[in-house]
Parts: sequence; structure tokens; C-alpha cells
Amino acid sequence: MTKPAPKDWILGISPYVPGKSAADDGRPLVKLSANENPLGTGEATRAALLTATADLATYPDPGAAKLREAIAEVHGLDPARVIYGTGSDELLHIAASAYAGPGDEVLYVRYGFSVYDIAARRVGATPVVAPDADYATDVDALLAAVTDKTKVVFLANPNNPTGTMTSREEIARLHAGLRPDILFVLDQAYAEYLDGNEDDGGLELARTASNMFVTRTFSKIYGLAAERIGWGYASAEVIDVLHRIRAPFNVTTAGQAAAIAAVQDTAWVEASRVHNRQWREWLAGEVASLSNHGLRVVPSKANFLLILFDGKLTAEAAMKGLWDEGFATRWLPGQGLPNGLRITIGTEDQMRKVATKLRAMVEAA
Repeated sequence: MTKPAPKDWILGISPYVPGKSAADDGRPLVKLSANENPLGTGEATRAALLTATADLATYPDPGAAKLREAIAEVHGLDPARVIYGTGSDELLHIAASAYAGPGDEVLYVRYGFSVYDIAARRVGATPVVAPDADYATDVDALLAAVTDKTKVVFLANPNNPTGTMTSREEIARLHAGLRPDILFVLDQAYAEYLDGNEDDGGLELARTASNMFVTRTFSKIYGLAAERIGWGYASAEVIDVLHRIRAPFNVTTAGQAAAIAAVQDTAWVEASRVHNRQWREWLAGEVASLSNHGLRVVPSKANFLLILFDGKLTAEAAMKGLWDEGFATRWLPGQGLPNGLRITIGTEDQMRKVATKLRAMVEAA
């Protein structure tokens, strides 16, 4: 050997591809490709972050005690069982690292979040993909795919990139069907966009189940994507294991302060939820009116829509046409959806312009 050789399984990883913010010719675009909050960040959250930047020379609280307490108070949890991470992505990775490795299997549904495949391969585990049910989670298919090698099951709810929602009853049935030695990771990155009666019961399960790990993020409805803050909840035993490999000082002082203000700003969360629901449903209706041109929208409970193009207008052509209108969207051939375009719900003006351009393109195709 003349140079260091990586592990074979590392070379099998396809790097994560973030949503575009510019066209191929370099033109900056309005970013409807990364599911960020179009309303931005709440004033109280922004003020807390800016105030906390006064001290840059001191390490942040390594235990994020005040952040854990704030999260626990809002959600009725035990702060000792709240873990924090560099976005929820870090938590997904350390869950796979702690409970899976070479010879083990990590299971998730087709059209699941692309990080699950990376997290599995990174530790040398074998990713196993269960069939979907018309772009939604099929609990029976997931349970049928479990083997004696299965160590971790990942499920996003609502799912990314489809936006589909798995009910409380189905989440409970999936958990009940898994062996107790399998870690069930329920990724609730978009949970704050749900109405109260749509809660999937994940945190409730995690209060008592020894193999349940729920993750959330401050990157979406809270408007803190730039700060990379996530959190999770599980049994004391699981949290103890995850802390052993969590990066130290992984949430900055300013990030902790901003996240505390964000989780307490329920008015901002509600305003963002209401805005998202209104314009998600409006855009879904506009796309549905183009169904005779081969467009179909997958029912979504998140802050985006997955639009399928099965007519003369292709998803790639629609993406490029929206570039001309100044918008970046997410084309998904790398996730097995060459006919799919994921569009983040933006402002009223942005949604109206997107709908107008889509209609013009399908009528001209």
C-alpha cells in the first residue's frame, strides 16, 4: 500500500446533496429546495442569539442544561433524558454508530430521508429498504423486512421527501412489532407543522419504551437552520450510550440561547404552522387542477409538496423552468424519484408565482 485506504463501506456512500440555491449558470435563486421557514426567524429568537454572541472566547455549556430544561418544560419530558446535537443529523448518525456495525442491518422505508443510508453505511452496516405504499410508509412491509440482523429502524414522520404521514396507530403497531433489541428511531423533523390531533405519539412512546428514540430539529419551523441544533428523547439507558459518542460542545452558546427562546415562542410556531397549512393546501389545489396534464401532488403534512410529473412536462424541465422564474426546487433522481420535484412552501407571492409558472409550462408542453 502506498497511501491510506478507506474502509470499503465508506466508498459505497453517496455524499449528501443539499438543495440548490443557484442555477447551473450561477444565478442566485429563491431557495424553495431546503424546507426552510419562509417567514425567517422569530424576533425573540434572533434577539437571544445576538445577545449571546457577546462572549465568543468561552466554551458553551457542555451539558446544555438550560436548553434541555426548556425543551422538557414545553413537551412535558424529563430533562435528563433530552439529548442535543448538531442538527438532528448528528443524532441520527450517532444512533446508527451506537447500535449498528458490520454484519448488522439498518432498515428504513423507500423514499425515506437520504441521511439514513449514509448513517448505515458510515458504520459498515447494511442498509435495507422496505417497499412503500404509494409513496407512504408501509408498516407491514417494514415488519416483513426485519431479520435477526436488524439493529436500527429509521422512520421520518412526516416523511421527507414525500411529506406523507403515518398515523399514531400505525406508529404504535410498528413499535409493538419490533424486537426490544431493535432501536426504533422516529425522526420528527417536521412535527411542529402538524395540528394537535395529528401527533403520532412518538414522544409518548419514548417516555416508557426502552428502544424508542425520537429526534427533532430547530432547523425547520423555528427558523434556526444556520445554527444546526437538534434534540432527541429516549430512555435513560439509550441517552447514556449516545452521550458517549456525541461530539463535545456540539451546540454553541448562541445556538443554545436561540433555541431556548425559539422553543418558548409558541406564537411564532403557531403563526408559521398556520401560514404553512394555508399555502400548502392552496398550492396542492393548484397542482391538482393540472392533473389532466399528468401532474400529481403527494398528500403532505410537512412544509413542502412532492409533485410527480407523469405527462409531457418532466420534473427536470419543470425545475429548469422554475429557475427562469427565479426559484430553486429539489429534483430527486438520486432518491429514485426522477419524476419528482419537491417544493418548499414559501410566501404567498412565491407560491402564486410558482403555480402560475407550472400552469404555463404544462400548457405549453
